[in-house]
Amino acid sequence: MTITIILLIVLALTFDFLNGFHDAANSVATIVSTKVLSPRYAVIWAAFFNFIAFLVFGLHVAGTIGKGIVDIKIIDTQIIFGTLIGACTWNIITWYFGLPTSSSHALIGGLIGSAMVKAGTGSLMAAGILKTVLFIFISPILGLILGVAIGVLVYRLFRKSHPQKVDHLFRKGQLMSAAAYSLGHGGNDAQKTMGIISGLLLSAKLIDSFYIPLWVVLSCHAAIALGTMFGGWRIVKTMGQKVAKLRPVDGFCAELGGATTLFFSTAMGVPVSTTHTITGSIMGVGSIKGLANVKWGVAGKIIWAWILTIPLSAMISALAYLFARAVNI
Repeated sequence: MTITIILLIVLALTFDFLNGFHDAANSVATIVSTKVLSPRYAVIWAAFFNFIAFLVFGLHVAGTIGKGIVDIKIIDTQIIFGTLIGACTWNIITWYFGLPTSSSHALIGGLIGSAMVKAGTGSLMAAGILKTVLFIFISPILGLILGVAIGVLVYRLFRKSHPQKVDHLFRKGQLMSAAAYSLGHGGNDAQKTMGIISGLLLSAKLIDSFYIPLWVVLSCHAAIALGTMFGGWRIVKTMGQKVAKLRPVDGFCAELGGATTLFFSTAMGVPVSTTHTITGSIMGVGSIKGLANVKWGVAGKIIWAWILTIPLSAMISALAYLFARAVNI
């Protein structure tokens, strides 16, 4: 294993750390905003379930990223460098502005940008990209629908209960729903970096065929869990306070709706955005109490950031690829 390969693996794990850091808001925003857990304990809780997700889910998403977005035959160190620089840069920019964008789509945009510069549009895998793009719209809508459905069901079941009793019950319930969401987050998001690292190992002929070595699985889950523990608090504030005001029962419904969407998507091998999913669920639960309860102006800014993620991360990645080729990384 050359020093270049080692440094690129470190860069991939850095992206994975930033993914957890950036997306900590997805896992902990509702449980922090409802004051069920303090920020410190919330990120520890989320990080634990991020890490153990490899015990629950298969590796279908890693396969989609590794060989379903661009032709695996063109993958080399320069494409991996461009991809990771594009994704990491976009994550840092959006974290700075407190925008809950998709680390997953930043990574996919990075792959597309580098591959197009090297080999043109013929190197892109239309089926994998189409599936991913469709879920940009499907995952938040599905999260919203499930958030509304679970919210309506729960509200009806507990409509005659004393508010204090409901609050006490769902403070405990939110621990479970946040755990389920963090499990889904780790299961879907950590696999994306696994796909990148395994593609790199295959291109360097360090493995004979595309598969995910155990050390890659464990290191990616550890990196995303560590990133979650540090938490991107700018985004937590946006997700937990600026989209809709939440009570413990609302947080439970939003997290359960989001977790269900992630479990379904991961089983299908679709690299969805955990950010899109939980935002849709929060908006759905918030809208049950009236459309005015959702701050649609903030939601609009978030949606614009979603739309721009793939093209702008692809642009940054393309420039990084040209630099890597010029200096012969």
